Amino acid sequence: MAGPVTTIDLTWTGALTFDARTAKTAFILDGHSTAGPSPVDALAGGLAGCMSVDVVDILTKGRHPITSLTTRLSAQRAAEPPRRFESVTMHFVVGGAVPSEAVERAIQLSHDKYCSVWHTLRQDIAFTTTYEVVP
Repeated sequence: MAGPVTTIDLTWTGALTFDARTAKTAFILDGHSTAGPSPVDALAGGLAGCMSVDVVDILTKGRHPITSLTTRLSAQRAAEPPRRFESVTMHFVVGGAVPSEAVERAIQLSHDKYCSVWHTLRQDIAFTTTYEVVP
């Protein structure tokens, strides 16, 4: 049986700007990154968001007292077209009395098993994660 289908409709609105609509949300994509994120920024946001959702979900299901999460993604792009991501670093700051081992496990599970965005990207991207837990 096939998995869920993701559909997005783009409508060009001029210059390099598009209205983007999914079944539940709408946003703007802008090749100049002024009216909304560029497609590459949106991809980076999708990766950071996917792993962040996983980390919160895993820690919450494990009954760890997470009170906040912030994530910073930094991606190095190739100098020449197609300027793909060559390396990605993500840093997670987890608030609450969450054991380091639980955070490490949540990040690893997201990366290795659950994050569909990561698994859609080329697997030869150098990928690094770091984290800190703040009470």
